[in-house]
Amino acid sequence: MGIFSLRRKLAADTGGLGTSLIALRLEAGDVAPVHSTVVVFNAGGHARRAAAGKVACEPGEMAVCFHPGPYTMHLTPFAAAPEWALRLRFVVDVANPRVEQQRFDLYLYSEMAERLDVTAFRASAQSALQIELAQGALDLPPCTSLEEWHAFRAGLNQLMYTRFGVTVDDCVPVDLGDQIDFADVLKARATEEAAAIAVSAAIAAPPPDQPSMAPVTPAGATRPDAAPATARQDAFGLRRLFLELPSLSGGLRVLVLPDGLPVFQQHQALLLRLGMAALNVNTMPSLAWAAPDQPLPHEEQARRTGQTLLAVQALDEAWALLARLQLAAHVQWPGLLDEADRICANLETGLAFRRAPYAPRTEPTL
Repeated sequence: MGIFSLRRKLAADTGGLGTSLIALRLEAGDVAPVHSTVVVFNAGGHARRAAAGKVACEPGEMAVCFHPGPYTMHLTPFAAAPEWALRLRFVVDVANPRVEQQRFDLYLYSEMAERLDVTAFRASAQSALQIELAQGALDLPPCTSLEEWHAFRAGLNQLMYTRFGVTVDDCVPVDLGDQIDFADVLKARATEEAAAIAVSAAIAAPPPDQPSMAPVTPAGATRPDAAPATARQDAFGLRRLFLELPSLSGGLRVLVLPDGLPVFQQHQALLLRLGMAALNVNTMPSLAWAAPDQPLPHEEQARRTGQTLLAVQALDEAWALLARLQLAAHVQWPGLLDEADRICANLETGLAFRRAPYAPRTEPTL
């Protein structure tokens, strides 16, 4: 009769939610803890928020539960000075009724796998902060004056809200000299540099003399040169581009432009280029195939994945640029639009090389 085959579904582990865990994925029938918020995404990616309690999902929907916080983490602004950090306290605000999609909801749907803990979020936020400081978008000089600190805080607050959808509640500098193991820092830095070198080598790998004419692998079979990790990275990057480029374009479209025809024309050209980039992502060919009946070698798949990661890096820079444009004075717009042109060029180049089945040949020069 199958009575003894019925097993009770294990409850989701929500331990640490609100302290070390920011969000996690729930299934239908799970119970969200008190003081948490449930976000339900349908098959089209549209989100709706619900109160805590038993999760009810329709077929094809996905539910995520998050706690608004507050959370505290330490960010290292400069990689060369790990003993100096910023103690950041942030929260997830209630839904903003003036926008169609909450930025934090998009972040969860686009970048979270199963769980989002404070450690993983700290790594993403620290990387975004270090990139902005390295490029000069944010300024945190030695012996910072009060005016410079306020300007930095305004830029940091806007960056965190525009990029991740969280609100910074407090930020103070702290000394972590007694808590930092410099040997571990050097080991982690060496590992990151080795990974970056591997990605660069995959991108710069020379193309083969002739396309591969290996026999077609039957559906469902595993190819010997299959690389699940490479395929996952490529799929994750393309998914982010597919989901976030329309939202990024929407944020740029509602900006208040300064007076003048040149700025308006540059702004319209920027929106057109982002729209074409989104179309390019929507029609991107499969990673594992160069053409019908022509599987792509693993080396070229790694090169394609590297180009996807470069396009995702340009996407992150575009979100940071949107945060700067939201605070920019009218006289700053021409320079920021030039920066937008550079970011769009990097995005278009990465997508173009991702679409190409083989790396372009370069003739030797004297």
